[in-house]
Amino acid sequence: MGSSFRSSSSRNENEDEAEHALQDDVEKGKRVVDVTKLGAMERHLMIEKLIKHIENDNLKLLKKIRRRIDRVGVELPSIEVRYKHLSVEAECEVVEGKALPTLWNSLKHIFLELVKLSGVRTHEAKISILNDVSGIINPGRLTLLLDPPGCGKTTLLKALSGNLDKNLKVFRLYFNLILMMKMCKPHDLFCFPQLSGEISYNGHGLNEFVPRKTSAYISQHDLHTAEMTVRETIDFSARCQGVGSRTDIMMEVSKREKDGGIIPDPDVDAYMKAISVNGLKRSLQTDYILKILGLDICAETLVGNAMKRGISGGQKKRLTTGEMVVGPAKALFMDEITNGLDSSTAFQIVKSLQQLAHITNATVFVSLLQPAPESYDLFDDIVLMAEGKIVYHGPRDEVLRFFEECGFRCPERKGVADFLQEVISRKDQGQYWLHQDIPHSFVSVDALSKRFKELETGRKIEDAL
Repeated sequence: MGSSFRSSSSRNENEDEAEHALQDDVEKGKRVVDVTKLGAMERHLMIEKLIKHIENDNLKLLKKIRRRIDRVGVELPSIEVRYKHLSVEAECEVVEGKALPTLWNSLKHIFLELVKLSGVRTHEAKISILNDVSGIINPGRLTLLLDPPGCGKTTLLKALSGNLDKNLKVFRLYFNLILMMKMCKPHDLFCFPQLSGEISYNGHGLNEFVPRKTSAYISQHDLHTAEMTVRETIDFSARCQGVGSRTDIMMEVSKREKDGGIIPDPDVDAYMKAISVNGLKRSLQTDYILKILGLDICAETLVGNAMKRGISGGQKKRLTTGEMVVGPAKALFMDEITNGLDSSTAFQIVKSLQQLAHITNATVFVSLLQPAPESYDLFDDIVLMAEGKIVYHGPRDEVLRFFEECGFRCPERKGVADFLQEVISRKDQGQYWLHQDIPHSFVSVDALSKRFKELETGRKIEDAL
């Protein structure tokens, strides 16, 4: 395969010589080399040449790639994700005692397990996490998932990405019989749910293929190997995920260009061919991800942990995103990826995701806890959840009109994302009541959800499903 991926770049194992060689090539532009054997300095210089200013140059690069593909009539793969009547319920065993892992509680647990073997029935409780939710996540659009903590967004993202374990039926939860049943939150039960409903990718159910090869779930928890550097972590992830359809697309584009006598942009050609080669220990795609996520400054730093000094918490959060985005997945389900990041960095990441979705027809579904107004405005669609139900699912531009029809108005100086999460809260809803001449009474989540299904946007989703 290596002989088929040739482009104008540089080839030299010595990094200093490689830098001078690339500079000479810029002046002469005459050499053709094997992009499968680019050195570290060559990859760095290639990315620096393509992307000097992240926000503008990344957009230009993606547009050049899309124009090249469209010019020869090659269609990029896309994924439409549908979910219909999706419900997730956690079955819990209720036992008396505190959840602290003390010796007494451990002994009591062992005793109760022995008692169960004799056939004595234990008290069980069922907690509904998702309650009959339906919707469509469209490709080429950036979709935001908003809901208060503990209302089921992580479960929804895991279910849609095929990461919910359907075989495990019971999750044992140890809590005080009376108090903790009232305080129990659904997100404590995510590991072992019972799933019902339909989920499909382009009309194919999850049982017809392996969804983890098509989609990627980015967790809100940063789990990394402390002894690996940032670059090694992303490189390893890239090798595990492979290049997917990039190779086939690149081969088809090159073939059609050759037949049509079309000469591609040499820099774009070099980049596309370099990221299409499978099995490379060091990938140019890694350098690209490091650049757009701002991790290039700590690429050679150990990730670290509580016992070993390493990168910062914000850098770990970006690394969690990078190690999944580096792969070929066309459907991304991202869970609170900006927690702990400053608003500028969060905006830059969301902006990159917007460009990825719009230009490459990727399906991107992102949950954010409290997005800043400038980040919120980058999204195309909004999914608002509460109590395991969908209150609104549709275009961002129409969400305020929906709530005005329900009797609530967002103040001018109020962030829309904050308004959406407060208007469904019993404590905060009253301050947004629109009709001053009519006393406010709490409008429940059930009422709002029912109202949404009666409107045109809700009916369109139902009809499409």
